[in-house]
Amino acid sequence: MSIYSKIALSTLVASSIYAEAQKPNFIIIFTDDQGYQDLGCYGSLNIKTPRIDQMAKEGIRFTDFYAQTVCGPSRASLMTGCYPMRISRNDNGDKVHPKMSLDEVTIAELLKPMGYQTCMIGKWDLAGHSQDRFNHDLLPSKQGFDHTFITPGSNDNKINLMRNGKMIEKNTDMSTITKRYTDEALKFIENSADNPFFIYLAHSMPHVKLAASKDFLGKSEAGLYGDVIEEIDYNVGRILDLLKAKNLDDNTYVILTSDNGPWHLGDSPHHLKRIGKNAIEHGGSAKPLRGAKTATWDGGLRVPCIMRAPGKIPAGLETDTVAATIDILPTIAKLAGTVAPDDRVIDGIDISTIIHGKQQKLERPYFFYQHDGLQAVRKGKWKLHIPTEGSVIKSWQPYSKPEDRIIFTKPALFDLSNDIGETKDIAASNPEVVAELMKLIDWAKADIGHLNKRGKNARSLGNEPYFGNPKRQKGK
Repeated sequence: MSIYSKIALSTLVASSIYAEAQKPNFIIIFTDDQGYQDLGCYGSLNIKTPRIDQMAKEGIRFTDFYAQTVCGPSRASLMTGCYPMRISRNDNGDKVHPKMSLDEVTIAELLKPMGYQTCMIGKWDLAGHSQDRFNHDLLPSKQGFDHTFITPGSNDNKINLMRNGKMIEKNTDMSTITKRYTDEALKFIENSADNPFFIYLAHSMPHVKLAASKDFLGKSEAGLYGDVIEEIDYNVGRILDLLKAKNLDDNTYVILTSDNGPWHLGDSPHHLKRIGKNAIEHGGSAKPLRGAKTATWDGGLRVPCIMRAPGKIPAGLETDTVAATIDILPTIAKLAGTVAPDDRVIDGIDISTIIHGKQQKLERPYFFYQHDGLQAVRKGKWKLHIPTEGSVIKSWQPYSKPEDRIIFTKPALFDLSNDIGETKDIAASNPEVVAELMKLIDWAKADIGHLNKRGKNARSLGNEPYFGNPKRQKGK
């Protein structure tokens, strides 16, 4: 399916309202593996983030914002507004990181018929996780982005750079990459100031391998990890400064969030071998949450999220509404004057009334998947973990602390308003809540899918089936 046929659904809307008002600009800054507590405004005691902290003061800070457990699925959710199990893929499904099908409609493809210039910078990770082995036909230029300056996958060992679909540099000095990504964003803003624009800036770090430039190396009290975060903070400030200088500040929504929680690197043989005995120091903090990246404890999926647009979002807002990266597509669609695709199920909801301070609360469930295994649901203050025999990926267990490697044999219920660390199971004293949440679990299994069964409203599978991850762990 071509880009133009994919976006035809919004063309009629665009033609009728395009001239009504100046369209807002959108910038999504997506960090990689940044923990919940790794910003000053989220409680960090040893990482200084003055520009992001100021951004939070000038906009809205989410305390209960969710992504996905790992890199690729999280990016697929952000781009499509859907749970990863819902979307169409172009791979065999046993892979953790989806090669996202061209049948999917991205944020960029929604905005292009509205007259937006679109730009993707940084880590794509939806055409293959490797820097060298990926599907060129699935790069962001085929998913609605006019201009791209990307690295295909994760920076596990190196970074290769591509511009507009062509490889331009291999084995890039990783210590330069945060600044270079930001430089590219600044150039795009300068060149697009007369048109509405959308920038998706996906930083490669603080995913390991970590690196910081000489101006930041050794400066943070939190070691190299802190150096990396503080350099990102500085470069966020460069973007905000240019928006103000170009008189774009009031009309630009800047959204900063992370793709998942931080690594726990202390017990992973792979990371200990590659990074060394101090590997644990290369991961962030999810405190006061339990768990880390790859797990469905809140520490694996709950991430910082700040949104700022001084002319539109009131300063000093904070919300504990359960929101997520899947909500960004329908929200941007609303703000841009178009609609989310109506020929498929979109899991996200429009949260524009929340970010504009017109509504204090939205009640909705949120489902926690580990790859294709549904493991938990949250609604309001309640979070229910369901039995996980057969749905735990054994190879992911070392990325959790030993005390967090729990395989549930019966439902476990937590009241996150009083127990944010998920320490006290109160299922036995709240059977009616368990029953209500189990109905939501049954719905999600039937509609979205679970393990080897795709849901009734999951998309077509692309080339091969999604089933049968051989790395699942069975039993206790």
